[in-house]
Amino acid sequence: MNTCCGCALPLTHRPRAQAPDCTSAPHLRCVLAVPSSPGLHKGASPVSPSLCVFLSPAASGYGTQNIRLSRDAVKDFDCCCLSLQPCHDPVVTPDGYLYEREAILEYILHQKKEIARQMKAYEKQRGARREEQKELQRAAAQDHVRGFLEKEAAIVSRPLNPFTPKAASAGNGPDDAQPGSSAGPAGKDKDKALPSFWIPSLTPEAKATKLEKPSRIVTCPMSGKPLRMSDLTPVRFTPLDSSVDRVGLITRSERYVCAVTRDSLSNATPCAVLRPSGAVVTLECVEKLIRKDMVDPVTGEKLTDRDIIVLQRGGTGFAGSGVKLQAEKSRPVMQA
Repeated sequence: MNTCCGCALPLTHRPRAQAPDCTSAPHLRCVLAVPSSPGLHKGASPVSPSLCVFLSPAASGYGTQNIRLSRDAVKDFDCCCLSLQPCHDPVVTPDGYLYEREAILEYILHQKKEIARQMKAYEKQRGARREEQKELQRAAAQDHVRGFLEKEAAIVSRPLNPFTPKAASAGNGPDDAQPGSSAGPAGKDKDKALPSFWIPSLTPEAKATKLEKPSRIVTCPMSGKPLRMSDLTPVRFTPLDSSVDRVGLITRSERYVCAVTRDSLSNATPCAVLRPSGAVVTLECVEKLIRKDMVDPVTGEKLTDRDIIVLQRGGTGFAGSGVKLQAEKSRPVMQA
């Protein structure tokens, strides 16, 4: 397929009436049309600058892009939020996000190493800034001493030389200043404010970016809230058929059921995890059965509202499923 030179876009047929001049708008990208009959002659250039069309922001690469996610882009309710694969040893956070134990522990370990690295770089820069401040203080003290000594030496009066010509003394007046020295200090400041990239002595130096003190708290990759290993609750799904192994269970669309009512669990079924037992039940079962006595039906332990964790499900792809299905990607924007 023929493509445009430079923008790598396919050649398309466009009428000449709809093709503005690409040189008048630098932010446009051209799509070259198939050359007309005069351009088919031998030696004729196939590139015509007048054959350009306006492209949508999605094709031009500028502007924020929004897209509506389909069912294929939504994970299942029993899949890990990091690996997006069905969990073998699932754990859930207090906010209801499901993770594979190995994946979330590896994430926490990686975050702790990253925090330690950032803290080490921050302490190193902080020590360098302290040394720089001390050096500036020492230089200021030396300048103060040097200025004091110069003032002390200037107190001694010098005898006047009677043989000094008047022309020399008259030439020291304010009216006999040199023409080139009329710029004064402002000219020097202007020279310092105007660096030159072609002269090595005037090339500006890039200063190190000031690092902010990193946070020592490990956060959840989904909710952004603080996360500790002690906050993770083991989850125990009840399989639909206990005789089927894990590999055969993954290939099925309906894999698990409610631990109490035996209702099938899916993305369309709101679920909850009971903290004492880790059992997964439907929210309908929680509202109609469990909240009456607030007792875990599996272990018989007393429950509180904190022990009922609503599981974050993936959704069905429909707008009314209660899951955000709008994805947004920020890209560079060209302003006039």
